[in-house]
Amino acid sequence: MASEEDDDPIIQEIDVYLAKSLADKLYLFQYPVRPSSMTYDDVTHLSAKIKPKQQKVELEMAINTLSPNYCRSKGEQIALNVDGTTSEDSNTYSVKMMDKQTFTSIQSTTNTSRYAAAVFRKGELHITPLQGILQMRPSFSYLDKADGKHREREAANEGGDSSQDEVEEDVKAVTVRFSRPESDQARQRRILSYDFLQKKQAEEPWVYLHYHGLNDGRSDHERQYLYCQAMGGSENTELVKTPKEYLAMLMPPITEEKMPVGPSNVLSMAQLRTLPLGDQVKTLLKNVKVIPFANLMGLLTPGTDSTAVLRCIQQVALLVQGNWVVKSDVLYPKNSCSPHSGVPAEVLCRGRDFVVGHTVYIPTISHSTSSCTGPQSNDVKDFLEHMAVPRINRGWEFLLPSDSDFIKKHPDVAQRQHMLWIGIQSKLEKVFNFSKEDLVSKKDPQTEAMHVSGEQRLKAAHERARQNQPSLQKDLSARRQGKGGAGPSGGAAVRVKEEPVSDGEDEPMDTSSSSSALPNGLVNGYPSAATSAALNPHNGHGGTPMPSPSPELRDFVWNMFRKQHVLTLSEVKRLFNLHLASLPPGDSLFHSISDRLLQDTILMSHCKQILVPFPAQSTAAADEQKVFAVWETGETFDKHRQVLYEIFMKNYRVRRNVIQTRLTQEMGDQVTKDDVDRLLKECCVSFGGMWYLKGTLQS
Repeated sequence: MASEEDDDPIIQEIDVYLAKSLADKLYLFQYPVRPSSMTYDDVTHLSAKIKPKQQKVELEMAINTLSPNYCRSKGEQIALNVDGTTSEDSNTYSVKMMDKQTFTSIQSTTNTSRYAAAVFRKGELHITPLQGILQMRPSFSYLDKADGKHREREAANEGGDSSQDEVEEDVKAVTVRFSRPESDQARQRRILSYDFLQKKQAEEPWVYLHYHGLNDGRSDHERQYLYCQAMGGSENTELVKTPKEYLAMLMPPITEEKMPVGPSNVLSMAQLRTLPLGDQVKTLLKNVKVIPFANLMGLLTPGTDSTAVLRCIQQVALLVQGNWVVKSDVLYPKNSCSPHSGVPAEVLCRGRDFVVGHTVYIPTISHSTSSCTGPQSNDVKDFLEHMAVPRINRGWEFLLPSDSDFIKKHPDVAQRQHMLWIGIQSKLEKVFNFSKEDLVSKKDPQTEAMHVSGEQRLKAAHERARQNQPSLQKDLSARRQGKGGAGPSGGAAVRVKEEPVSDGEDEPMDTSSSSSALPNGLVNGYPSAATSAALNPHNGHGGTPMPSPSPELRDFVWNMFRKQHVLTLSEVKRLFNLHLASLPPGDSLFHSISDRLLQDTILMSHCKQILVPFPAQSTAAADEQKVFAVWETGETFDKHRQVLYEIFMKNYRVRRNVIQTRLTQEMGDQVTKDDVDRLLKECCVSFGGMWYLKGTLQS
């Protein structure tokens, strides 16, 4: 111990005094835009002012306009922009030249209790606590004034061209309103708002100061207050501490702060890396929702074992096209509910797994798929926005490209995740009543044949003509040879090609062939009776009689149309699936409801299909083109709706005056504006000055 003290001897002891004369008035000014060698000590200070409560200081300093570094033309231009050509006392620059600049302060730190100014004199150290540390930066408020002048000149020029009559026309009536009593919650929000704080700061008056230079006599006098005025030990009790207390003040004991489990919305990487590896992976996945494995490794601490990360990520995420998507039960823990609709976490997890399941095999999610998950539309939108982006006319597309490199590098992980998805699909089958093929979205040629565009029909006709060209050429040659040896009554028979007569609707041209199997006979996307059985083998009616709808299903459909009045088949199916998701588990009242049975139930519920003539370029799906409307409700207003539906059987979109004229023709003069407003509100939507039936306007 003695040897250590000899190695570090005490060279000098210095007495420390605390000066308090300037404790509440001493500020440290910093000028960060200039080096310490270029001070403002010799620059003329024109004015100074302070707001003590805000610790805000403004200094005006003169600019040396005679310096060779000063651009005189630029200074004159700035003064002209700010003050204009007039000479007034309120001008910023009185000499028509930018001859001064303003410095405004900002606080470097709000806690200055650890900072002090020290003066060493005659073996004594005198320290004075700082009231504030301020950074002085140039202010460019004169540019705001220049912009204001420019706007005033433009307004004056525009106002000078208008006549007195035009000014009088601009006079408008002013409506006087009285504000309601402000609630406590609204008052708290107003007090914490930025505008309120700015207003409070502006209310504090400026205190104008007199500046004294560095070598001024008043400055020398004030510097004397940096020394402790009371040198007696009895009065200077602040520094009379025991060695242990003084050491505790210099090095306060470290209090262990409990680190948060994970930031809620903003991640601090420093705090994140103090968590265990499993918590790091879980926190990152909860925030990003979807991430490639390579990006995840880049966010973790360098040198982290990838095998350990793979082990952790499989506990909180699922593999989708080579990328990792956070599990539904991690986002929606047990006993939680939706912030939008209050749907319980169990239903949210089932719906989200249904949506994620479609992206496992294909990158695109159709609108009809996303509307059959059970939760409310806001919840489904959250599901999709977490992992997909909307594409015009294509539905929702998975957020990230497929990472085939990861699948090739880790085939065992990919196989394990595939088996896990098979288990999830088997659970979803029992809830949503579908097969694995529905989730995998395999293409069914018979189903796709229902959507036949004009271009496809033309291609099919060309293909059939190309295939039949040899036989037609042979027939033509045979007829030409028969002309020379046989007349009309000759023995050579002319073979006439016979086409089977369709029992359905008459068509001007049938370009389908037996090999292409492109069925026709769709009316507004609705299959006719002759083709419904052939077009819907998956709905459970392949030649078997249709089951009659249950009373519960009929009541549900009737109540739905009584409330909505007009619905597309796609919207009916979405609302029906939402109703199914709200039923308790195990409820089998609506088990195995096919599309055909649902349509028949609609038609049996006093509803009719409205054959809306969709435009040729419409991108609406088949279910979106099947429009149903309630025809009879027992109200006198039914006649108004029927007239409206007849209008939309001939027009895809109409103007309001067309509807009002037709109603007047059919109903007489008793049709009022309120009747038209009610009709349009119940059955239509407006866009671009035109009115459409609900569900027929494509986004």
